[in-house]
Amino acid sequence: MLFEFIFEETPAGLIWAHAYRFEDGRSTFIVECSEDTWRGLGFDKMGQDETCRACEAIFSDHLDGHPLSTNAKHLRGSAWLNFNRILCARWTMGNLVLLGDAAHTAHFSIGSGTKLAIEDAIKLAEVLNAGAAGGDTAGWLPAALQDYEDVRQVEVLKLQNAARNSTEWFETLRRYQHFDPLQFTYALLTRSQRVAHENLRLRDPAWLAEVERRFATRAAAAVAPGDAPATAVETPTPPPLFTPFRLRGLTLANRVVVSPVLTYGAGPDGAPDDVHLVHYGARALGGAGLVMTEMTAVSAGGRITPHCLGLYGDAQMPGWRRLVDFVHNKSAARIGIQLGHAGARGAVTPDDAPLQTGDDWPLITAPALARIPAGQVPAAMTLADMDAVRDDVVAATRRADELGVDLIEIQAGHGYLLSGFITPLMNRREDDFGGTPGNRLRFPLAVVAAVRAAWPEHKPLAVRISASDWMGDAGITPDDAVLIARALTAVGVDLIDVSSGETSAEARPVFGRLYQAPFADQIRNEAGCAVMAVGNIYEADQVNAILAAGRADLVALGRPHLIDPMWTLRAAAELGYRGGHTPPAYQTGQAQLARNLARAQEIASL
Repeated sequence: MLFEFIFEETPAGLIWAHAYRFEDGRSTFIVECSEDTWRGLGFDKMGQDETCRACEAIFSDHLDGHPLSTNAKHLRGSAWLNFNRILCARWTMGNLVLLGDAAHTAHFSIGSGTKLAIEDAIKLAEVLNAGAAGGDTAGWLPAALQDYEDVRQVEVLKLQNAARNSTEWFETLRRYQHFDPLQFTYALLTRSQRVAHENLRLRDPAWLAEVERRFATRAAAAVAPGDAPATAVETPTPPPLFTPFRLRGLTLANRVVVSPVLTYGAGPDGAPDDVHLVHYGARALGGAGLVMTEMTAVSAGGRITPHCLGLYGDAQMPGWRRLVDFVHNKSAARIGIQLGHAGARGAVTPDDAPLQTGDDWPLITAPALARIPAGQVPAAMTLADMDAVRDDVVAATRRADELGVDLIEIQAGHGYLLSGFITPLMNRREDDFGGTPGNRLRFPLAVVAAVRAAWPEHKPLAVRISASDWMGDAGITPDDAVLIARALTAVGVDLIDVSSGETSAEARPVFGRLYQAPFADQIRNEAGCAVMAVGNIYEADQVNAILAAGRADLVALGRPHLIDPMWTLRAAAELGYRGGHTPPAYQTGQAQLARNLARAQEIASL
């Protein structure tokens, strides 16, 4: 069965069809569009037959004169329907067993409804046959049916998650209309996140090679926008993750970022020591384009724990200078510092327990609300407190510039001080800094604008946000995050680091592979700004897919870099890519790894 996607531009907007033949002379032809387009084309006023004739005209180039008919003749008018996702809580009752669409649904754009039903039937037959061979029906049947349900529900959830991603891609199709046809096709093919980069190479290596060549060409042109001859792409073409990326005057050698991950390794003075030099130095030598430090406090009162790094005193500068100089002198990586104030999340141990009285310090935040039940109740910030925090962030910014830091990121997510203003879950103020989204953003935007004014024009500025509170409309939603990103961009932010959550103990995030990448996708392609994707991304194949599909510009990996400082060099070996910078002392090791991996792939293919 050949599944075709047909897209047509109309004066009312984009309309598309999912089409596949199910028997000789007959095909399924499902037409979709946005509700605005549906109304703009007049479908809301048409009957079923009239709608079919209108669609015949729109898709005439693909129908070869064949008519369209409807299987919904019982409907009086043209139907506007959203696909309903169903997953029954119970699939069995007595001798009744549900399978296929009766038990669950998956959006037709992934074409797996029949497959799911057949796999249900196979598993049901398997458990029944195995149980019947054992004897007593009353004893084995309930357990067998439960086994059927347990096994199949897991598999169905996996496919439904993929189907949800596919559905959302089509429902937000206008985001991608500006893509060139090749990238649009790539985004279409990888929309469910089940088909990744190397899988496409198996299907059509020549096509994927052209995708990579065009991506690399665009990347090279963006690095040197005024130099036509200088935009030639290296040979062989680098995979997307190994293409350069430019922000203002900073050019990164590749798209891999060491994500800010707290180490809680500093002493009481908050200065970097040998542990930090080894930790961050190793990851810079490991090939990442950008190494981000953990959240660094802008004041002693802005620390999370007594063991957090700080950038608020002269005594901290030598340790920072040694670290920054090492990264610049011994690697091709650039280094960024994430600056932040803990707010209500301060004065705790590394496992988030409140410090004992006497070991803690006074906390401030947007409202006087404790973050954890046994925690200290912060003081609601006054205007003087806001001015002091803003000045602390600016002072830390100037220190970072003095050190030669390449990029600053302001922490405005995860329930820390600035996030506490942004999210309505934490901000209960009734003055000019609470209530409406504009009021809640007022103080964070003032801080960011002050940092931009103090930070050199040629150096980029990033901000990390929680793009979803995972609390529905009660908290920040992805749509809100687009507006937040636009507001930040308007005051000079160059990169949005898109994370989520950690703003409410009641939140229930839906964890999974690449689970936050859709937030980055929406912000990048609706707000029109550069973004960094994070969140359970751990394979080079995933990074390449995110970049090539236009879902993000940079990809940050946290836990993978904690266990493997050489993640980027290992990725190069896995992909057979020999370009980029490898420290001379490591070149023979990387070459051996590349040979061993290539040999293993050859053996596996036999």
